[in-house]
Amino acid sequence: MFGTMASDPSGPRVEAIVLRTVGPQGSLFELLLPAGMRVLSGELADVDALLDDGRFFRPFRGFFDPSEGRPSIPIETYLRLMFLKFRFDLGYGRLCVYVGDSLSWRRFCRIGLEASVPDESTIRKITRRCGPELIDALNAQLLAAAHQRGEVEVERVRADTTVVEADIRYPTDSGLLTSAICRIGSRLGRLATAGVKVSFVDRTTTARAHQHSIGVWLRRRSDEAKAEVLAITGALADLAEMSVAEAAKALQRRPRRRRVRRMLDELAELVERTNQVIAQARTRVQGDQPDGATRLVSLHEPDARPIRKGRLGKPVEFGYKAQVIDNPDGIILAHSVHIGNPSDTELLRPAIERLSAHLGVAPSLVTADRGYWDPAIEADLTTAGVATVVIPRTGRSSQARSAIEHTDEFIDAIKWRTGCEGRVSHLKRDWAWRRTRLRGHAGARTWCAHGVFAHNLVKLTQLQK
Repeated sequence: MFGTMASDPSGPRVEAIVLRTVGPQGSLFELLLPAGMRVLSGELADVDALLDDGRFFRPFRGFFDPSEGRPSIPIETYLRLMFLKFRFDLGYGRLCVYVGDSLSWRRFCRIGLEASVPDESTIRKITRRCGPELIDALNAQLLAAAHQRGEVEVERVRADTTVVEADIRYPTDSGLLTSAICRIGSRLGRLATAGVKVSFVDRTTTARAHQHSIGVWLRRRSDEAKAEVLAITGALADLAEMSVAEAAKALQRRPRRRRVRRMLDELAELVERTNQVIAQARTRVQGDQPDGATRLVSLHEPDARPIRKGRLGKPVEFGYKAQVIDNPDGIILAHSVHIGNPSDTELLRPAIERLSAHLGVAPSLVTADRGYWDPAIEADLTTAGVATVVIPRTGRSSQARSAIEHTDEFIDAIKWRTGCEGRVSHLKRDWAWRRTRLRGHAGARTWCAHGVFAHNLVKLTQLQK
């Protein structure tokens, strides 16, 4: 039979109907299986034991009404499904297929042989509904429990930043303008089909022809070609303005049907973003550079920004800036995802303060690369309770500072810090940090936090051995 998850001692005596924490605990069919197939082994057994803790139910209660709504899937099943998704880099649909076909994965997820695997849309909806607040609370609960067991070392920590790419194509002004023109035409066509009186011209074919001609001109690699590309971009901006004007007339209508109102709300959002793309294109045509801090690089990912991190293969990446803080055992103690490219120094101070407040103890040593340096960083971290701050200074160092940076202790800490770059690479390669598949800043935070939760579960099971 499946193991029973412990009940939450702080929760109500009668479990809420809508929020189901545990599911049916096996059936008679499983007694027909050989004894070796009725138990988990290896990593799944260790992770199952860690997740078999009623405290993981607490963060879910705030997202479900205690009495109204459809009953949820068992939370113990949801937690294990999301672990498998990020552990093996699976999509929602493929995850459900693999769980349905595997006896061991069914047992791990507490799904009986006669039961059906939850639909992939159900898992996706819970993830989006609960957002980053839920998974951040789960990560905090996991670290707090491990710290109470003495499995988390906080003496030394290291920090580094990276870029988590958004799920978008490489953005160009002509591409964004063409996409906006096509989408506005499509939205207006849907409104006309729904019975709304709109007058518009579908400029999709014209816009795509202009965009195709840009590729033809760029093959010539001459100054004349560059000037012609700017002229075509200006023509696309003109077409986009015409489409926006037609959409603005449609937005003046106030229909009664909820479906049509929702379509108009989506059109209004698209018009607002199209106006920003037009302004960016006009700036480029005039020979100026749009502001990267506010530049729109996708119509469906408004929070993604161009970020320059100095990589040779990708000098500019489009997405979100993320910070990772880990310890010598490889456990990620803190992480954060931010819009744009804020200063590394601005990220380190609050991260150390949150870490100290959550675990009740400040790190003895904090090390980071040169990008984190500013004149006040050492004093600020010392005030937060850090005994030793090892961050190389930017610019020319004084003789006294140079002597500090050439001590054996400083050099050893800097060498250990470089391992955080390997941690970032590991997250991108094995824990889905290379590209977020959820839209918006909240989606990126949710995606990265689920990767950290699965990563820390595996690390803690390795430490317990």
